[in-house]
Amino acid sequence: MPKVPGMVKGLGVTFRTMVETLKPSGGPATVQYPHEKEEPSPRARGVIALHEENCTACMLCSRECPDWCIYIEAHKTLAPPRRAGGKPRQVNQLDRFAIDYSLCMYCGICVEVCPFEALFWSPEYEFSEVSIADLLHEKERLGEWMETVPDFEAYEAGSEAKGKKVPR
Repeated sequence: MPKVPGMVKGLGVTFRTMVETLKPSGGPATVQYPHEKEEPSPRARGVIALHEENCTACMLCSRECPDWCIYIEAHKTLAPPRRAGGKPRQVNQLDRFAIDYSLCMYCGICVEVCPFEALFWSPEYEFSEVSIADLLHEKERLGEWMETVPDFEAYEAGSEAKGKKVPR
């Protein structure tokens, strides 16, 4: 036999919440998207942006991606030596960097493992497409998202662990 008092108590909470949201002061909890748009928090996970100048095509992000949705193509070129009289060095030249957002699960592993700060989270969340094939964003489109990346906010006082230095 089900517990009637528990069910009545649960229905009471539901009814009370419904009445509170109908009051003019409370208002509905639902935002009527797309007519009304809610402002996401500054560090919301929306879309991944690429800072192309920082990318060295090290492939760490694509290797660590659990969905294999990052595609990188690069070739080696000769760069001038760092010191006078030095030997020319080989560097990777980025040819293609693409993220397939139809496969991405927005875990953020690629952003975390990038040692050169080439990938960033943007709070932009309106990037839907008519065709699923258009969700493959190439480096030019990923670079456009950099304009929406918020500036870095300083850590709160006392947030760093004592005795440990935070890598920057």
